[in-house]
Amino acid sequence: MARFGRRPFDVARREDDDPLDRAMAPPPNETPEEREKRLADEAEAQRRSDAIDEELNRQRLAEKRESHIRILLLGQSESGKSTTLKNFQLMNSPKAFRDERASWRAVVQLNVVRSIRTILGVMSEAGGRSTPTTVHNFSRPSSPELDAESSALSPELLKLKMRLAPLQQVEEGLLRKLSPPGSMDFEATHLAPVTDLPYATRSSKFTREVAVHSNSQWKGAFSRFMASVRTSLDSMDVDYTGDPNDPGVVLNACAEDMIKLWTDPTIQSLLKVYKVRLEDKAGFFLDSLQRVTALNYVPTDDDILRARLKTMGVSEHRFRFKAAAAWAPYFDNMDAIIFLAPISAFDEVLVEDTSVNRLEDSVLLWKSTISNKLLERSQTVLFLNKIDILRAKLEAGIEFGHYVVSYGDKPNDYDAVSTYLRKKFAGVHKQYSPSPRLLYCHLTTMTDAKSTQNILANGNQGYSLAAEPATEQPGITGFIYREL
Repeated sequence: MARFGRRPFDVARREDDDPLDRAMAPPPNETPEEREKRLADEAEAQRRSDAIDEELNRQRLAEKRESHIRILLLGQSESGKSTTLKNFQLMNSPKAFRDERASWRAVVQLNVVRSIRTILGVMSEAGGRSTPTTVHNFSRPSSPELDAESSALSPELLKLKMRLAPLQQVEEGLLRKLSPPGSMDFEATHLAPVTDLPYATRSSKFTREVAVHSNSQWKGAFSRFMASVRTSLDSMDVDYTGDPNDPGVVLNACAEDMIKLWTDPTIQSLLKVYKVRLEDKAGFFLDSLQRVTALNYVPTDDDILRARLKTMGVSEHRFRFKAAAAWAPYFDNMDAIIFLAPISAFDEVLVEDTSVNRLEDSVLLWKSTISNKLLERSQTVLFLNKIDILRAKLEAGIEFGHYVVSYGDKPNDYDAVSTYLRKKFAGVHKQYSPSPRLLYCHLTTMTDAKSTQNILANGNQGYSLAAEPATEQPGITGFIYREL
C-alpha cells in the first residue's frame, strides 16, 4: 500500500505569513509624519468604538431598570384580537398606525367586495342557480315567504347582479396585493361556493378563506406607495386616479349599483329570510358605500379598527405604554392574559364544526386557558367583546334563551344577558384556576376606539372578582346549549 508522507508543519512560517498581521502592518516606507497621522486616526477610531460600547451598555442597563409587561392575547377566531392589538397601536404608536392607512384601504375595499358578493350569492341561492359567486355559510330555507321573495327578484335586480359581476376580478386582484408570495394560507372559516348540493354536503367542502400570516410582511406590498404619499395621507387628501390598477376605480364605478342593491327592500327581506346579518359581521361598510368608494378615500382610525383581515399564527408586538402608571401596579411585572370572548355569537356555530355553538367554544377555550398550569401565575383579564352586536341582536328579537337553554325565561335584554354571561365566565375562572388570583372583567366593543382606549389606559377599573382554588363541582358553569 502506498504511503504518503506529511510535510513538516512550519509554525514560524505560518506566523510570518499571517494575513491578519499583514493587513494590520504599517505601510512600508512610512514617513514619521504619516505614522503620526495613522496613530492619531487609530486612536480616534478607538475612542468612537469605546463611546458606542458605552452607549450600548447604558441602553442595556436602562432596559433592565424598566418594567416589562408581557401580555398574551387569546380568543377564538373573530373574537377581536387583531382589533385589540390595533387599539394598543393607536394608543401608544399613533404615527406608525396612521402610516399604514394605504394598506388598510385595500382591506376595506376587500371587505366591501365580499359583502356585496355575499348578497349576490344569496340571490343566486334563492333562484336555485349554480354560479361562481360566493355566499355566506347559510342553509337554504324552505318557506312560502322565501318562495315569494325569490320570485320577486325584479329584472332591475337581476341587471344589477350582472353589472356587479366584475367585483370578482376586483376581489382576486386585492387578494394578490394583500398576499405576496409566502404570506398567505387558508383557513376553513369562510364562504362556500353556490351549488345545487344540499347545505350539509356543501358545508363539508368549504372554499377556505385566505388568511394572512401574522408574521408576514403583507403591508410591505404598499410600502413604496406609502412612502410617496405619506404627507397626503396625513392630510386625508389623496388622489388615486393616477393608478390604472387601483381597485378603487372599479368600486367607484360600481358604487351606485352597490348602494341600490344594499338598500333594496326585496334584498333586505331576502337576507332576513336567510338569516344573513351582514351588519353584525366584522368588516361591514355597506352603510358607508358613498364614502369608502370615493376615488380619494383614505381610511379613518375607526375604519381601520373595523376593517377585517383574517390573520393566522403567533406574532410579537412591542409598545412603550403611555399609560404605564395605570398598568404597572395592575400587573406588578407579571405576565398577563387578555382573553376575548365574542358574546354576540350566542346564535352562531363554528364553520369548521357546525355542531358547536360559538359561545360554547369560547367557554371551553376559556376553561382550557384558565386551567393551564403554565399560566397559573399570569394575571387574567377578560373582555366580553362585541356587546354592541349583542345589544342589536337582542333588540331585534333574537332570543338568547332559545340558544342557551340554561338561561331559562329570564329577560331578553342586554343588562340581564350580560350580567348572566359575566357571572358564568367568572364561575369558570373560580372553579378551574389552579391557584387563587383576581379576574378583571370588561364588557367591550373593540371597534369603539374611545371606550376601548379608556379600558386599556385604566385596565384595573373593571369588575374584579377573587378566584378561589379549583374545586370539584361539576356543572358550576351551568351552560346548556340547544343543538343547532
